[in-house]
Amino acid sequence: MTPLKPYLIRSIYEWIVDNQLTPHLLVDANNSNALLPLDFIEDGKIVLNIRPEAIQGLLLGNDNIEFNARFSGKPTHIVAPVPAILAIYAKENGKGMVFDPNEADQDNPTPTPPPPPKRPTLRVVK
Repeated sequence: MTPLKPYLIRSIYEWIVDNQLTPHLLVDANNSNALLPLDFIEDGKIVLNIRPEAIQGLLLGNDNIEFNARFSGKPTHIVAPVPAILAIYAKENGKGMVFDPNEADQDNPTPTPPPPPKRPTLRVVK
């Protein structure tokens, strides 16, 4: 089954933009697959403004969120893996969704084997 998280991110992003608000992503910068501007990382996290007017080439994929933006005037290609996304919210009112950092484990749970069948028991009824 495909993970739910990228679908939630896309739908909340669309809702925020439809309401003329500013979508922000909170990203775990410690993810080894992330390409982020190191100068803007604080406490292992970074907040990214993904307003359509602030970025170019936004791709809200199932595995990564990618776009081009400028940081201190320098063009930068950003790659934020979906598991590294901690929240998406509107800057103006804070409405959005915070994700559990351990959620990746919940998307693909390890199947537990069924318990072995119990042996039938008989009893005398009088």
